[in-house]
Amino acid sequence: MTTRTPMTTRTRGFLRDNGLALAFGIGFLLALAGQAIAGYADFNNQLTTEGLAQVGFGEYLMSSDFAVDVTENWQSEYLQFFLYITATVWLLQRGSPESKEMHKAGTESDQDQQAGRYAHRNSPRWAGAGGLRQGLYSRSLGLVMGTIFALSWLAQSVSGVAAYNEEQLRQLEAPVSWSSYIGSADFWSRTLQNWQSELLAVASMAILSVYLRQRGSPESKPVGAAHTSTGVEG
Repeated sequence: MTTRTPMTTRTRGFLRDNGLALAFGIGFLLALAGQAIAGYADFNNQLTTEGLAQVGFGEYLMSSDFAVDVTENWQSEYLQFFLYITATVWLLQRGSPESKEMHKAGTESDQDQQAGRYAHRNSPRWAGAGGLRQGLYSRSLGLVMGTIFALSWLAQSVSGVAAYNEEQLRQLEAPVSWSSYIGSADFWSRTLQNWQSELLAVASMAILSVYLRQRGSPESKPVGAAHTSTGVEG
């Protein structure tokens, strides 16, 4: 009978402890690769239709067309998380596991949040600190998500105007400035079609989780929990 080595045990433990992040990370890379392949084929089809020479795969990956397609999705996803993280501090939904309990609206006390003098020995160092450090750390998730959203929105706008101007030049029309592009219908059509879908998904999750269940999921209430149970996870 074969005995597992310590390295095998550690590897299995690492995979178990990080299964969620690893699975979604691998899924992201596979989806990104699929998008690149499909986008490359579609881009060259457009060039052929316009009577232009096709480009290589590496050239497409470095193009503004690929960049804008990627970043416009990233910024909408991070907007979703930023709004949800910050809005759920104050906004509640009775019966939803995605909401805090109805009496906990707001930033809550240091005792509730295990901060300041209520921090434990194994609490993050800045949780027990006072002043600016605790203030920053206690809002760090929202700040980071908001920063990533802002940066990806900026990247979308920069790559978007480059892609738009390439299309303008292919049609022998004058390019536009960055400031003109972010006020254009093309930019806001790309942006808002992503925003509305993300906001609809969040609203649907908040409402449907009141009445529907997914056994064993922390995003669902226990199967037998009352519809009015709020902030309870399975």
